[in-house]
Amino acid sequence: MQQVKAGDTVRIHYHGTLSDGTIFDSSLEREPLEFTAGSGQVIPGFDNAVVGMTVGEKKSIHIPADEAYGQPSEEMFIEFPKSQFPEDAQPEVGAAMHLSDNEGNVFPVTIHEVKEDSVLLNGNHPLAGKDLNFDLELVSIN
Repeated sequence: MQQVKAGDTVRIHYHGTLSDGTIFDSSLEREPLEFTAGSGQVIPGFDNAVVGMTVGEKKSIHIPADEAYGQPSEEMFIEFPKSQFPEDAQPEVGAAMHLSDNEGNVFPVTIHEVKEDSVLLNGNHPLAGKDLNFDLELVSIN
């Protein structure tokens, strides 16, 4: 049977959970994820796990935070003046927002803390610092 090797385009179903069992993502109700193995299109631990799999094979994997989205970085926290929010806005901890830079690049952030005159925004990936668990099923190798 053909095994996945770097450079193969694969389609895989996955079900992702955190260590406490919380589901953070799953492809089971939609099309399988398609990517090129070994290309860096997905997190390293996920990429490495599919190499060597055969079509129809299922396996469960554990990916430490450092092989997933890394550890949260203090540099990704941004102090943003409340005066820059629309007058009717009520910033709330945990709310998702998007910031854009001068070149039009958009960055997702969440509100980490609301202070008297400012809001502390967190630009880290929501799964940064978290170990991830996946149940995988290889659907095809192209």
